[in-house]
Amino acid sequence: MRRLLALCIGLSLCGAALALDLSPQEQAGQRLYREGLASADGQVLARVGVNDMSVPGSVLPCASCHGRDGQGRAEGGVRPPSLDWQRLSGGQGQRQANGRSYPGYTDASLARAVQQGLDPAGNRLDPAMPRFDMSLADQRNLTAYLKRLAEDRDPGIEPQVLRLGTLLPASGPLAEAGRVVRAVLEDGLAQLNQQGGIHGRHLQLVVLDPGADADSAGQALRRLLDEEGVFALLAPLAPMLDTRLAAELERRGVPLIGSAPRGGGSPQIFDPMPGLVEQLLSVATHAREGLGVTADGLRVVYAGADQAALAEAVQQRLQRAGWSLPPVQAFSGQVVDGQGIVFLGRPQAFVDLSQRLSAAGQSPYLFAASGQVAGALPQLAQAWSQRLFLAYPVVPGDWTERGRVELAGVQQRQGLDARHAALQVNTLCALRLLGEALKQVGRDASRERLVSALEGLHDVETGLTPALSFGPGRRQGMAGAHVVAVALPGPRFAEVAPYRPLPDSP
Repeated sequence: MRRLLALCIGLSLCGAALALDLSPQEQAGQRLYREGLASADGQVLARVGVNDMSVPGSVLPCASCHGRDGQGRAEGGVRPPSLDWQRLSGGQGQRQANGRSYPGYTDASLARAVQQGLDPAGNRLDPAMPRFDMSLADQRNLTAYLKRLAEDRDPGIEPQVLRLGTLLPASGPLAEAGRVVRAVLEDGLAQLNQQGGIHGRHLQLVVLDPGADADSAGQALRRLLDEEGVFALLAPLAPMLDTRLAAELERRGVPLIGSAPRGGGSPQIFDPMPGLVEQLLSVATHAREGLGVTADGLRVVYAGADQAALAEAVQQRLQRAGWSLPPVQAFSGQVVDGQGIVFLGRPQAFVDLSQRLSAAGQSPYLFAASGQVAGALPQLAQAWSQRLFLAYPVVPGDWTERGRVELAGVQQRQGLDARHAALQVNTLCALRLLGEALKQVGRDASRERLVSALEGLHDVETGLTPALSFGPGRRQGMAGAHVVAVALPGPRFAEVAPYRPLPDSP
């Protein structure tokens, strides 16, 4: 019985035991490696270029090139080498990419490489490698940490389990959407796990309720990352966090696969769907090419202070595309002139705008994203029939037979219906992207490797959307939207411009 109890305790603690226990010296070295910060009152300086220009070490910490996992990421034609200590210290006679050979590193030769840019044989390292001025204590701290770097795994990675997290509301206006996303996620992960998981690990999902406000959502996010120790986030629904979510993910280096916050994306967030800016550029393209709206005939109008930044982003992209536009306008009940109005805001404000225009005897074309104003359609007057054009990221015509079968299977197994089909499709796409990227990452997973693998995904066929592609400067799988004309009453919908990637997309 005692043996059984000890075994159970050991198994329950195995996840915690995998966390790397660093000494104070190694912790200081980790901080220097990741953030370029000295351990005491001194300062770490990085010297770069042939002129030895000095900048604070925090500007060019080791991790900025070699990665938090020490594996290095190619950038600008330079591939920083792996800093795995076993490889460095056991490198007798090994050839590098540039043809040089050198003996294995020691503590002393590593210090010379860091401070003078010379390898153990006295050869100069790549000139892209900064040289660092630091105290003897800091150098010892850095060396101590580099010897443990290969063991410093990201949270959520265990021998048989990869832990993922999400924030889904259990009450309030988003409760039904949260239930749908959870059902699709749990179904998809169960399907993967029945096939043996990915690289021998089963995928485990930790779901927390973000609550009703930004404070409770922030607490839930910190609990996911600090207490639950999840590896990545998958399709969360926490709009109250907005840009704070992006900032926290960047600070911690945590990837997220799913919809980006409305306030903007992040290098850590990979969204299957196009952003609001790209959707509105698609309808603007149709305004010019399909409706003959002149270059100075559009007006960007927004309702609500939270839409102002997005409106400015739309304005800038339109101007880059050749439109000559007046400044964006905040709608507060006034009449707006123009051949066409690109609107950002909530459904009721859209209804108010349409009524104000009708009262003034004006009937411009109205352009908007379906995700913002679809709820307003039943309240629009028949006069707006065929004058309203909406951007839809996905339409049923995108679905292949395989995609329809997959979606129907999830709906049947989870008791879902078609009311939240767009949400179901978005979540299934996030699952597909995660699975494809994790397969490429391999068994030796890290958050940085996951980000790199996601960046490398091109033309991923989901069966439910146009092909999804990402890249180092692209974090949205689609770079445009379908354009749909709305007939009233009804409403009835007709696609007038199919999806095509925007020409100025990254």
